[in-house]
Amino acid sequence: MVESGRDLLHHDAVLGWEAIMAFTRRWFFGLLAALPVAGRAIAQESPVPAADGSPETIEPSSLAKANVETLHRYMAAMNSGDVAAAVAFFSPDTRNHGKPVGKPGLTRVLSDLRTMFPDYRHEAIELTAAGDVVIARNKVSGTHKGVGKIPVEGGMLVGIAPTNKSFVVQHIHWWRFREGLIVEHYATRDDLDMMQQLGLLPTRTG
Repeated sequence: MVESGRDLLHHDAVLGWEAIMAFTRRWFFGLLAALPVAGRAIAQESPVPAADGSPETIEPSSLAKANVETLHRYMAAMNSGDVAAAVAFFSPDTRNHGKPVGKPGLTRVLSDLRTMFPDYRHEAIELTAAGDVVIARNKVSGTHKGVGKIPVEGGMLVGIAPTNKSFVVQHIHWWRFREGLIVEHYATRDDLDMMQQLGLLPTRTG
């Protein structure tokens, strides 16, 4: 059977997601291998396998513990809808996906997310921390009840009328901390699945 364009798009998206997951794991364990033993740290909710596949748990350093605690507090503020409290966990010179956004830019982004999804929520499935970096694999959910104004979540929801449908997907977020505040952030999201669950893109059948 010849795959349709939509089938190929979905197939490519899945392959891309798997490649990103594999790269993230290789990068993180390569970083751990390069650090002196005394400087290694993993903060986690469940054991993370070592590079060779065997179970391994490394006690987190005080820096890693503090950064993970800050991240939990940020997510709690965001989950409660308190955008001002969430933005307080970022440095004034924060960069998002490599671009300087500062607290005003973050306020616009987070406010727009809460407008589109009043119940927008992140739940940490797995956390790893080494040095000043924390990586989180999150379950992300929300119900589309508002109109987006700026291009967040892939930019596909700007001006789109609410569908009143909900979604649940996974994200991977990469955070760098400096002096107790988030100073840099990158994310990989499953926007294709989110849009399909909201009924805004066709789902694969057959």
